[in-house]
Amino acid sequence: MAQNRSASIRDPRAPGASAAGVSQAAQTPRQKHTQQPARTRRAAPDQQEPRPASSKSRRKPAAAARTSGVSPGGNTDQRRRVRIDSPIALLAAVPVLLGFEPANSMVVIGTAAPRAEVRVAMRYDLPDPPNPRLAAELALHAAGVLTAQRIGSAVAVGYGPADRVTPVADALRELAPPAGVTVTELLRTEDRRYWSYLCVEPGCCPPEGTPFDLTDHPVIRAFADAGEAGVLSSRAELAATIAPADGDLAEVMHRATRKAEERAARLLSRVARSGRKASARRLIATVGIQAVATAIGKYRRGDTVGPVAAAWLTVVLRDLRVRDDAWSRMLPEYQEAHLRLWTDLTRLARPGYVPAPASLLAFVAWQSGNGALANMALDRALSDDPCYSMARLLQMAMDSGAPPSLARLPMTPEEVAASYDALEAEADDETRDPDAEAAKDDEDDEGDQDDHRNRADRADRAGRADDRPGQSSQACDAAPHDG
Repeated sequence: MAQNRSASIRDPRAPGASAAGVSQAAQTPRQKHTQQPARTRRAAPDQQEPRPASSKSRRKPAAAARTSGVSPGGNTDQRRRVRIDSPIALLAAVPVLLGFEPANSMVVIGTAAPRAEVRVAMRYDLPDPPNPRLAAELALHAAGVLTAQRIGSAVAVGYGPADRVTPVADALRELAPPAGVTVTELLRTEDRRYWSYLCVEPGCCPPEGTPFDLTDHPVIRAFADAGEAGVLSSRAELAATIAPADGDLAEVMHRATRKAEERAARLLSRVARSGRKASARRLIATVGIQAVATAIGKYRRGDTVGPVAAAWLTVVLRDLRVRDDAWSRMLPEYQEAHLRLWTDLTRLARPGYVPAPASLLAFVAWQSGNGALANMALDRALSDDPCYSMARLLQMAMDSGAPPSLARLPMTPEEVAASYDALEAEADDETRDPDAEAAKDDEDDEGDQDDHRNRADRADRAGRADDRPGQSSQACDAAPHDG
């Protein structure tokens, strides 16, 4: 989401600095604000998102980091800039950077020279209940991402009550400077008031907080003028955009998926006695690649596909060659069309068929700078198959704060074809007992047919109405794999 915006955050101690006016110029406000490294002014005590960092959980908050957007580099001078020159302007910009209104979160925004442009925006769940160790891990992760990208300054905003935000804010103030990161502004907001952890002047930052109103704020208008999408009310609302289809549509897709499985089984039966296992795989790959390429073309022209075609696409995308061919066709100039395609298929896919379209959606969302959507898509993929390697690799890249500029296509379609052809040729050339091999092929092909016929039954047993279908309690192998 941030790739079409460049943002600047100015150190308030550099009064001569300025941000060209869509730079999400999160320029730290008030020159009166002074940093007090040895002292923390706690916000008023009386004064939230998924995957909470809880002391009861074994998951470290670092792993819950949500890299929500990164300026991809390149010629940002050709983009209009949005000037952010006050705490309220910063509060107006954060939801646009994320794509939704954060809650129970700490948002850390890293900026870099020469214009303090925003390079990365990360959202973290606040530890619940408050936990100093988890707060320190969160701060260390944020500082590590920033220093790895050679980002030397940041601003941060905590969303939630003081008892949950302050431990994280304290950890950021303590641990960011030794890592070479200067925190130029650190706010907490709740109930349309904000407090600054870096301001010690009651006249500037009263103990009861400073009220604010973002209605028709110039920063929001500037982003809207630049063509930015509207801000969703919560992360849950963003998750709903790729949630599994339900009701009548879910039943239609269930029936269509059964028919697609039967179609795949019939194709396999044609080559069941060919003597070569690769023949069946090549047939599925050939028809699958053609179907996916056709769908990509349709979406690039502004069209869509119906349930029958969508079901067939989700079935053939289980073939890794089909998926990798689709991946190689995700050209950045068609991002919007590709986002629509993989969003539709992620919503429509039945349990057992979610990982491929959801992982492709995650890649395209990351490629376009929409880290929040990318992480949501990865959640969908890994809920269906916790060991799906494409999703796990993308998750590792995003959790490390890798920018969209690194979301490069792995291969061209021709390179994908050559790679798989070489693997299949190597398998065909292996010296094996022809009689034993023929028998094995017959057994394997029959197994493939049974697999396609019965996959919907297995999906039913996994629970078609479950929000996390197909969740496996089994640990993944040491080496990630695709299923």
